[in-house]
Amino acid sequence: ITNLLPRKIVTMKFSLLAAAALCGSTVNAEIYFKEQFNDDAWKDRWTVSSDWKSKSELGEWTNTAGEFYADASDKGIQTSQDARFYGLSAAMTKAFNSSDKKDLVIQYSVKHEQKIDCGGAYIKLMPGGDSFESTKFGGDTPYAIMFGPDICGQNKRTHVIFHYDKKEDNLLIKKDVGCETDQLSHLYTLVLRPDNTFEVFVDNKSVRSGKLEDEFDFLPEKEIKDPEQSKPEDWVDVREIPDPEDVKPEGYDDILEEIPDPDAAKPDDWDDEDDGEWEAPMMDNPDFKGPWSPKMIPNPDYKGAWVHPMIANPEYSYDDNMHAVCKDGCTHVGFELWQVKSGTIFDDIIVTDSLEEAQKFAEETFFKKKEGEKEMFDEAEKKRREEQEAAMADEEDFDMDDMEDMHMMGDEF
Repeated sequence: ITNLLPRKIVTMKFSLLAAAALCGSTVNAEIYFKEQFNDDAWKDRWTVSSDWKSKSELGEWTNTAGEFYADASDKGIQTSQDARFYGLSAAMTKAFNSSDKKDLVIQYSVKHEQKIDCGGAYIKLMPGGDSFESTKFGGDTPYAIMFGPDICGQNKRTHVIFHYDKKEDNLLIKKDVGCETDQLSHLYTLVLRPDNTFEVFVDNKSVRSGKLEDEFDFLPEKEIKDPEQSKPEDWVDVREIPDPEDVKPEGYDDILEEIPDPDAAKPDDWDDEDDGEWEAPMMDNPDFKGPWSPKMIPNPDYKGAWVHPMIANPEYSYDDNMHAVCKDGCTHVGFELWQVKSGTIFDDIIVTDSLEEAQKFAEETFFKKKEGEKEMFDEAEKKRREEQEAAMADEEDFDMDDMEDMHMMGDEF
């Protein structure tokens, strides 16, 4: 019943979600990490990946509410330099361990103020504990989960990637999950459950859910082609054959592909001595049918496509612990990004074992400022359009004045 609750409440108003959460389900919730970036001490909690790339390659993080917001004091961290790598990580308040058989919920907000054209905005959850090297955190650092939007050109997706120790690989979701591309804040939530299911929410709306074995390549195929079987040598899978009674007509190969145009006539001013002997231009021969081939008829020996017999895969076995991406404990969160056009703002991060707790936090943060941010953005866009229209009108007036001046100069001459 607990696992079904998030799916049922998604369609409710968010205020009802919070009310339901306060009824007791969040009382026992564990919060492993929470960050709002609203105080200067955020720099003490987070470490820049200063040893990952050279200083010239790393972009600076700024602490800001951005260009449009509901509350200027409600800040996030923003990428500030184009064509740079960005690395930043923080230790969690408490390690999350998959052996506890709890839900794992990761949630944060992303705002692409810059009309992003190419750049990542995903978050990572990582193991490492005391041996985690924060200043060296980068693209090669092992991680348990990579989650969040990534945009470059026509590729616009929300990454959902889980590390799987048995394959020593990071497994991407098979079918892309879309992401938001406008300039407003959006909330991304991932839930990984100990029953080997997962769910992705964008702005608290479920956009993908399912079983790990169906949506990712955790397990080998249940069935494989029988290696002891092969298509019989006399198996006929050709549908049609040439009609043995169809014979090429006599003289067929003598038909020319082009013939002189019978309607063409020698021009009256044509001089054979000066121009040479006149020849009519060539045209496609309407009687030419191309190389001859016999008509096809159904093959009386056709048996259909041969289907390889399948057998149970001896290497297949279900893994109850597909969800256990943090079997040794996940201890850090971080951003490891490349952005061509900077300006993305990250905020309101939470890692917990309760979707209801994450939703409650979202109501206190993301949804509280959502409308005010949109109003300020709309006002800014309105002003931008008005200024653009005024500039275009001035340019048209300038062009008209130029034309009148040129006309008057012409009259003088």
